[in-house]
Amino acid sequence: MSRPVRFTAAIAAAVIALPILAACGTDDGADGSTTPTAGPSGDAVVVYSGRSESLVGPLFAEFTAQTGIEVQARYGDTAELAAQLIEEGDRTPASVFFAQDAGALGAIAAAGLFAPLPESVATTVPVNYRATDGTWTGITGRARVIAYDAEQVSADQVPTSVFELTDPTWKGQVGIAPTNASFQSFVTAMRVAQGDEITRAWLEGLVANDVQEFEKNGLILDAVDTGQVQLGLINHYYWYEKAEEVGADAMRAQIAFTAPGDPGTLVNVAGVGIMATAANQPNAAAFIEWLLTPRTQEWFVANTFEYPLLPEVAAVDGIPPLDTLRGPDAPLAELADLPGTLLMLEEVGLL
Repeated sequence: MSRPVRFTAAIAAAVIALPILAACGTDDGADGSTTPTAGPSGDAVVVYSGRSESLVGPLFAEFTAQTGIEVQARYGDTAELAAQLIEEGDRTPASVFFAQDAGALGAIAAAGLFAPLPESVATTVPVNYRATDGTWTGITGRARVIAYDAEQVSADQVPTSVFELTDPTWKGQVGIAPTNASFQSFVTAMRVAQGDEITRAWLEGLVANDVQEFEKNGLILDAVDTGQVQLGLINHYYWYEKAEEVGADAMRAQIAFTAPGDPGTLVNVAGVGIMATAANQPNAAAFIEWLLTPRTQEWFVANTFEYPLLPEVAAVDGIPPLDTLRGPDAPLAELADLPGTLLMLEEVGLL
């Protein structure tokens, strides 16, 4: 399988200019950009969105229809947008950064570019899914899972820990997406919880076991579903998206959660922060408040199959309740060291 291109130009520039952004990748689906024309002092909410236009464009339009507040969006992958925010600094037109993962949010917070969130949203979601300093909050949760080919692997044969994936039993049969933000955040969480030595040894074990590399989570799921590989590391909602498209009964691929405390069941977030230059823009605060209303949380469940972060909103049927998932001992607020993860992935030959 051909190896994906290591870096986009924007990510490479970020590595040179600001190492903390080196490993902020993209999740599946970034699809172009629209240049905002209004700055944070205007009435429009200018959103730099790592979530794709095809997904959240209709959501932004609904916000405008309900509130009368215009949303101007720049779409792109999370890394490129984060690098651009760093470069723009206090000249940025952005009001809000809508990122695909907590690592990118942590990078912007560490650069001092977020304002404290208003009290109305700073503590809305459970503490595990927001910054401890109140600079960003999760909007939805995405759990890591192991996808498996049920025609080749029975449910009781699926590893209960990602550390089992280096066993010779799975040689050449495990799919990962090392250039993808969700995988990189997962590795960062493993580093925080288990230490660099154990994490590096695990990555080296994957390489020695002929791990198969893919560009995106969706491609991993497709490979599992067609029997190309027996196992794959993905986010949970990819399975539900495909099941919605083709029918669950038509799928060979199934998903399993690893044991409590295992790095394989990291719950990451897509989340938002208000730029410091927009700290006094009430429409930016109104936008985030709206994202955390029950109605909008229900929209995410119906359209993305991600976990809602409001406890009173039900998740999609068939998945474990969010409060029952216990991933690694790695607070999301501590996942900002993506550069170290990128370097480790490169040194072991996965980038």
